[in-house]
Amino acid sequence: MAPLNDLFHELISQYKLTLIEALLVILVIPLAAFAPRIDIPWLRAAESKFSRFARRRLLAVVTVGLLALAVRAAILPFEPIPVPGTHDEFSYLLAADTFAHGRLTNPTHPLWPHFESFHIIQQPSYQSMYPIAQSLLMALGKVIMGHPWWGVWLMTGLFCSALCWMLQAWLPPQWALLGGLLAVIRIAWFSYWMNSYFGGSAAGVGGALLLGALPRIIRSQRIGHTLLFGVGVALLANSRPNEGLFITLGALLVIAVWIVERRPPARVVLGRIGLPFGLVMALMILAMGFYFWRVTGNPLRMPYQVDRAQYATAPLYLFLRPQPEPQHNHVVMRDFYRWELDTFERTRSVRGVFIRTAGKLITLWLFFFGPALSLPLIMLPRVLRDKRLRLLLLAAAVGSIGLLITPWFNAHYAAPMAGVIYAVLLQGLRHLRFCRWRGRETGLMLARAVPLICIVLVPIRLAAAPLHIETTTDWRASWCCGQPGLRDRAELLGGLQDLPGRQLVIVRYKPDHDFHTEWVYNEADIDNAKVVWAREMSGPENEKLINYFSDRKVWLLEADETPPRLTPYPRGLQLATR
Repeated sequence: MAPLNDLFHELISQYKLTLIEALLVILVIPLAAFAPRIDIPWLRAAESKFSRFARRRLLAVVTVGLLALAVRAAILPFEPIPVPGTHDEFSYLLAADTFAHGRLTNPTHPLWPHFESFHIIQQPSYQSMYPIAQSLLMALGKVIMGHPWWGVWLMTGLFCSALCWMLQAWLPPQWALLGGLLAVIRIAWFSYWMNSYFGGSAAGVGGALLLGALPRIIRSQRIGHTLLFGVGVALLANSRPNEGLFITLGALLVIAVWIVERRPPARVVLGRIGLPFGLVMALMILAMGFYFWRVTGNPLRMPYQVDRAQYATAPLYLFLRPQPEPQHNHVVMRDFYRWELDTFERTRSVRGVFIRTAGKLITLWLFFFGPALSLPLIMLPRVLRDKRLRLLLLAAAVGSIGLLITPWFNAHYAAPMAGVIYAVLLQGLRHLRFCRWRGRETGLMLARAVPLICIVLVPIRLAAAPLHIETTTDWRASWCCGQPGLRDRAELLGGLQDLPGRQLVIVRYKPDHDFHTEWVYNEADIDNAKVVWAREMSGPENEKLINYFSDRKVWLLEADETPPRLTPYPRGLQLATR
């Protein structure tokens, strides 16, 4: 019984806010079932005003974005600027720092093996392996407002606005506005899309532009909508290219079906759809090719491909074969990519695919739905038969392929499909509103309860610390949790930056080091950085490193001690190398 008790207490600790949300839902259900006629005059009046405001579509879109940005900035005393902690985040931050310095990439450092790290290429140039959309906005935030997080802040606000605009194309305006506001509460204020450097919002904007322009193109064939469709594709190609490719193919399939069924004039198809879209695609391909050429030396080879070829064994797709293990300079990196391969191999069996798919669905539920937004899923069978979303669901069916054929998954992988998820949720809520049980208007109260529960949870989330509610144990869980970050590294870096002169930190790991906790990440301009982080290698290699940075104070960081121990590098070796 002890292990079960431990598991129970761990679940309570990790998902306390989600359990509070579930408790509120449980309390509402019997109330809706047995007392559905409770009249709330102020609520009816608020709904009427809400609907009138939502009909001012542009104002609604702008308001949603500004609300996301203003409130998140206002709660900075409770939710400060996040600290990076994962491989992906530091990789995106490297690209942002590079772009903020006015460069597309950085030259390979002469001692690059000391600076190797995850998801970063060192040759033929020094740069992140990831697409650039997220990092470009982070660079803008760093240049204009002094910190890359402000770029994440801005992009997440744009996502909420774009989502509202997208929903306006598929649903009545009041429901589109409600969807935008739910995204503000559950994504823009507290989720890891806003409170980390992973990305998510950039691909969310791309998907919303793509799926919002799709029905508008079919209805009116305006060039402006086609251009927005193309911009959405370009954002997806430069944020989540794999998942973006499949949702783009789904949208193009919908347009093809419309052309076959409705047979619009060729001049309309070519002049208002084909040519404007082709122009945007041509510009995108030229820009991406130029960037790839500067980073990898080949306009057809992405940095991602270079990184995977140099370090990884497991392929991106489940149907591909692993490649031979490359020679690694560091045990910690070898161990990481072997773990990655093991995950890939365990996922390839029928049982593994089933388990991994179930895990993906759970992650999607935790992030996008949670208990409150699960109520509309009761009406999912009716939504799937609904003609209003038929074309959107066709595009989503193709788009979902990109989520199924990869072994890894996080909620931001589904960002291109966020608009689909919210459209299905809101259409389910519309059907739920008119649902009756034993002649009672049960659905109306349940539908009203969904946004009210989300609103009630906001002050509870803000008071998480005094209420002793943990918010970082599972940072992917719904809207309630933030990414914990590598705070030991951040505090140590802050202390080193306050010291006079420049510093070199040589990092030593124990053999059983957790490769998910990485300390060796550097700025774009390594030689001119105040603090340089380097991996400890052999004696001769360490001598070269210390001699190269002879003007710096040299430290040894024993990262696996508790707490991490920073001491001057052994003096005998330093003297021997001077």
